[in-house]
Amino acid sequence: MRLKMLRALPVVLALSASASTLADSQVAKGDAAALRSPTLTPQQSGTLNRLQAVSPVNSRVVWASGVGGTYVITTDGGETWRAGVVAGAEQLQFRDVQGVSASVAYLLSAGAGPNSRIYKTEDGGASWSLQFQNLDPDAFYDCFAFWNARRGIAMSDAVNGRFPVIQTTDGTTWTDIGERLPAAQVGEAAFAASGTCVATQGKSRAWIGTGGAAKARILATTNGGRTWAPYGTPIVQGTASSGVFSVDFRDALHGILGAGELAAPTAFADTVARSSDGGKTWQLTSRPPVPGAIYGLSYVRERSAEGEAEEEASATRAVVVTGPGGAAWSPDEGDTWVSLSGLANYWAVAFASPHAGWLVGTQGRIVKISF
Repeated sequence: MRLKMLRALPVVLALSASASTLADSQVAKGDAAALRSPTLTPQQSGTLNRLQAVSPVNSRVVWASGVGGTYVITTDGGETWRAGVVAGAEQLQFRDVQGVSASVAYLLSAGAGPNSRIYKTEDGGASWSLQFQNLDPDAFYDCFAFWNARRGIAMSDAVNGRFPVIQTTDGTTWTDIGERLPAAQVGEAAFAASGTCVATQGKSRAWIGTGGAAKARILATTNGGRTWAPYGTPIVQGTASSGVFSVDFRDALHGILGAGELAAPTAFADTVARSSDGGKTWQLTSRPPVPGAIYGLSYVRERSAEGEAEEEASATRAVVVTGPGGAAWSPDEGDTWVSLSGLANYWAVAFASPHAGWLVGTQGRIVKISF
């Protein structure tokens, strides 16, 4: 969505050494009881460009991306990062990244018309091949997600009542599957904030979060994108700058979404909802202590050995949310929240394991988060 090209709030708070302590009375039973307040460790990305997507392959290999054609990679868990710029893409904004290995990764640039592109590297970023370039001046690609190293899907804002969503099944070519999706509402779009407006899970499930229209929706598939169904959400909606920004699922049934209104960056609102039936219905959680929109969120998960979202990959009920206004975590899928002190203007968060997660944000900032 073009509105999402707006910059983040200019306020950047100092980073505290650790998060606020969770009161004993707030600790949930079960999985969350094993989690402690996380440790936050700043790392040096090697760039001052805004980073707004992050993709851990495992606890050592992590890719991130941002504006100015920028990508960064670590192969030692963030002890050192290497920054680079894709040749010929210096003016692009890489709003999403998918890491596959230390050698292989995909980048998606968000922008109007030909500025929406997908690149792939197979040599650790030394060179990048252009796989897709949008030729429709009215399309605007926001995010992508992958089931495995070769199967992925990319979301675009609607054009003339249709979502020109594209899909790859071979990791090389991308095909328009827009005719398989529900008709779009007037103005319906996604938000290119953190590269998490679409989520995949298992071998065939995916969910897309939308906004910018009368109703903010979740579009879901259970068969690898062959058919889709639309579902309503209870979050703020009805304006061009509001809707679902981020979505994640910890298994086939249990998911969470982050939302908000760009026009109200300092307001506290009901910006998080969760589902227990595969995204068919959603219920608001308690209100998170983060003003403005939730740009990105993630379950505190354990990736599979290959870094793919396979069935055996697991996640607790714990979740971290972030946005320009701040960040917070919940041990119980939003029943209770704890602020992550000192974190503002971090746009995205993702985990390789409970001990290895990363937040990325403005001025090239990266923070490792470990529970």
